[in-house]
Amino acid sequence: MTADPNLSLAVTQLMKGVVYRDTNDRAWRSLLELRPQVQDFVDVLGLVVAIDEAEGYAFLRQRPADPEDPEALPRLIPRRALSFHVSLLLALLRRKLAEFDAQGGDTRLMLTRDQIIEIVRVFLSSAASNEARIIDQIDAHVNKAVEFGFLRPVKNNERVYEVRRILKAFVDGQWLAEFDAKLAEYAVVLAGEAQE
Repeated sequence: MTADPNLSLAVTQLMKGVVYRDTNDRAWRSLLELRPQVQDFVDVLGLVVAIDEAEGYAFLRQRPADPEDPEALPRLIPRRALSFHVSLLLALLRRKLAEFDAQGGDTRLMLTRDQIIEIVRVFLSSAASNEARIIDQIDAHVNKAVEFGFLRPVKNNERVYEVRRILKAFVDGQWLAEFDAKLAEYAVVLAGEAQE
């Protein structure tokens, strides 16, 4: 027996963060069945529901502000500034996800800690010669990606991570197409760090 859709559950789960089909089935089904009501509810707060049914996630976004509106609502969802290295990690994970999707097969991209370290190490400053320090830095960046919800540690195995598909909503295809140019910019920044 399936439970009736619950507006309060759907909105509350969205307010707490991303709703995933695979981890919160009841809230996901309520959200899909009550989509117009959920949107009307959060619209009052200046928010928009972003739902990707194919990938199985939904989240709230701030409605774009009208600069000419003197009574614009204050921002409810804060912007998060990402460090250069965390941004680089997310871009590299997004590229890896695109390559994984192109191969077909499984729907969940799993990477070990060592695989993530190898992906990122190539772009770290050559001036940092202390291997342990480099790994500690990468671990800190991975922890930030986990905190932001782009990576999820696999239960019972702290050295394996699932790359969450919501990353596609934040690092889009157009940005990915410009990835090589961005990597050239990163190389210039990294060369500057190496000279310091």
